[in-house]
Amino acid sequence: MSAVVNTVPFLTRLGWRAEALAWDAYEAWYKAKGIDAASDAAGALLRRVGPVLPVHQVARINMQRCFPDAAAPEVERLLGAMWENFGRLIGEMPHLSVFAGPEFNDRVEFIGREKLEAARDRGEPLVIISMHHSNWEVAAAAISQTGLPCHITYRAANNPLIDSRISNTRKGYGVKTLTAKGGDGAKALMQALKAGESVALMNDQKMNDGVEAPFFGFPAMTAPGPTRLAMRHGAKITPLSVRRLGGVKFRVEIHDPIEISGNPDKPTAIVETVTRINQWVEAEIRKAPEQWFWVHRRWAKSVYKAG
Repeated sequence: MSAVVNTVPFLTRLGWRAEALAWDAYEAWYKAKGIDAASDAAGALLRRVGPVLPVHQVARINMQRCFPDAAAPEVERLLGAMWENFGRLIGEMPHLSVFAGPEFNDRVEFIGREKLEAARDRGEPLVIISMHHSNWEVAAAAISQTGLPCHITYRAANNPLIDSRISNTRKGYGVKTLTAKGGDGAKALMQALKAGESVALMNDQKMNDGVEAPFFGFPAMTAPGPTRLAMRHGAKITPLSVRRLGGVKFRVEIHDPIEISGNPDKPTAIVETVTRINQWVEAEIRKAPEQWFWVHRRWAKSVYKAG
């Protein structure tokens, strides 16, 4: 890590170190509170701060697009709850190691755990998909609880010092193998599946060079990577959802596999399968819309310029 940091310009390194100090202060502040108090405090803070951030308008456009019949006060209520949920995630981050031990069972209702354990025992690789819902870090903790060999994908932070801290947090709650997104990461995922190990990916954000598939009735560029991996290696696409039940209590559910299209035309089969994944994501959002992170620009730029 130090070798990488030392190869960049001095001012960039100085900025990275300043950001890392701020990160350490944030972690120390919330770590001192205990997980429940930290979750409450950060949730309350983001409920106040989130609505004044520029990205709140992006979230509003997304929600109005998905729920056109919702009245404006209801949209704002849901968005306020979304910010509280995200704040809770921020407050919980420094405490996630509690999900590596017996406290996991006190805080997480784990439905379908046996499906992952059966795949583990059979040496069957899975392509696990999830989404940015509730506290999505709990998804990786749940997978780790089962002992299923699994490569968890993530987007590396721009600041390598902070990226190292986040990676250490994830390893602290049981993640053994983290795989960064990108060309090298894709190769690592293919090698893992070939070796009989599972992979886990988020599949709910826009990917500009992905495939077009409907999402809430509108065409949306969506990552085909999980579908391609599953088709290539004969792995089941296994959805995993996380729902916050209140405070720092969650429900994790392993759903039945999403059927891979048998269309003989491979590009068409990919689009059909990605569409099924989008349908699953959409259904989960509808169950608890306030727990999805609505700030991502899921559609074309013109949608947000119009707003």
